[in-house]
Amino acid sequence: MEPVVDQPISADPAPDELAVEADEAVVEEPVVEEPVVEEPAATPSAPRPVVPSPAMFARTHVAPTTSEFGRVGDDGVVYVITPEGEREVGSYPGVSHGEALAYFVRKYDDLAALVTLLHQRVTQTDVAAKEAADSLAKLKEQIGQARVVGDLAALDRQLADIDAGIATRRAAESAARAEAKAAATVAREEVVAEAEQIAGQPEARIQWKTSGARMRELLDIWKTMQRSGPRLDKDVEAALWTRFSAARNGFDKARRSHFAHLDNAQAQARAAKERLVADAERLATSHDWAVTAGAFKRLMDEWRQAGRASRADDDALWTRFKTAQDAFFAAKDAVVAAEDEEYRANLAVKEGLLTEAEAILPVKDLEAAKAALRVIQDKWDRAGKVPRADLERTEKALRRVEQAVRDAEDKRWAASNPEAAARAQSLVDQLEKSVAGLQSALEKAQASGNARKVGEASAALEARQQWLAQARAGLEEFGPRS
Repeated sequence: MEPVVDQPISADPAPDELAVEADEAVVEEPVVEEPVVEEPAATPSAPRPVVPSPAMFARTHVAPTTSEFGRVGDDGVVYVITPEGEREVGSYPGVSHGEALAYFVRKYDDLAALVTLLHQRVTQTDVAAKEAADSLAKLKEQIGQARVVGDLAALDRQLADIDAGIATRRAAESAARAEAKAAATVAREEVVAEAEQIAGQPEARIQWKTSGARMRELLDIWKTMQRSGPRLDKDVEAALWTRFSAARNGFDKARRSHFAHLDNAQAQARAAKERLVADAERLATSHDWAVTAGAFKRLMDEWRQAGRASRADDDALWTRFKTAQDAFFAAKDAVVAAEDEEYRANLAVKEGLLTEAEAILPVKDLEAAKAALRVIQDKWDRAGKVPRADLERTEKALRRVEQAVRDAEDKRWAASNPEAAARAQSLVDQLEKSVAGLQSALEKAQASGNARKVGEASAALEARQQWLAQARAGLEEFGPRS
């Protein structure tokens, strides 16, 4: 069917009013739908260019009627040339053939600009693959329906490049999603593992307050991961949640059991400590100092073994117990202080005796030292008690002098022991014979010139001489030999 061509209607007609596409009645130019793209906004200083109408263009240019990719027939019909042949694209009534061809070329340029823009977005920005694919699909639809004149094969090649770029972008996004999912799975595993570790602690070591707070934090972390993190595979997430929930439930059950037992234990401890407080308050006024002090020590041991009641009960019961204990020991200390004042004169006597005792040392005349020590010991016993704070110090000082005298006596007895002296003499005799024999062996080795035997004989002789020196020193402790 031949395209319908309108008569020219006026000078400078608008392109939308006159263009007629092939196989159509006189219609408005199809509006090219652009894909959803982000284009740089024009700055106020850069006004939008005005596209001249064909009539305006004709006043300054002589448009050609043919090109590499299109031509205008004698009847005014415009054709586009493709690798498969030519096909009609429409007509432009009322203008020259060259202007009609230029109009359809400009329509091609508009489409080519959209293709170039999408290509740049795919290759030079981080546009999402889905968004780019949607834009490409719309653009392909527009190009497939477009009636334009230009290098349609080049547009197809550029579209293929865009498609390949989107495929690459989609693969990268898929890999990134897989990596993010794997990282999210590891993070969830860590949350679950920590919850299981908390729940699996021995009950005696669990810090219930701290662990309970951490369990609540882990639940908040889990919810945040679900809300804002990548979604995991359903089976993986379900398995992790099952473990996490089991850990939380197990911890909560153990916590309730622990505090139930704690309440029971605290009740028993409270009853035991109430009994101990009653005993302490009964003993507080006793004047049997030694027996009652021992009784309070036993009560204190039982208090430590009774366990812990609640903080409030423990504090109140301890206050009563300590008040009774302090009352007894305050009365006892007052009596002891009075006795200590009485004993201070005895302390002065014993300090003087200690001075005399220490003058005995070192022991030079054993019999004189023993006689002097017996006199000091008799005076010591008659001097009486000293203040409690000085008792251990003074007794230890006298014990040191007594031990020194005993040591001197033991040493003299050991030196006069005939059996020990005989053993020491025998050892010296044996070593002297051995030394004489080794000296003879050394002389023979030296005469033979055997260096190995000389070394062995010298080493053996040196060792025996050292032993002999030690044995002679021990023998001298027994005095001169008869």
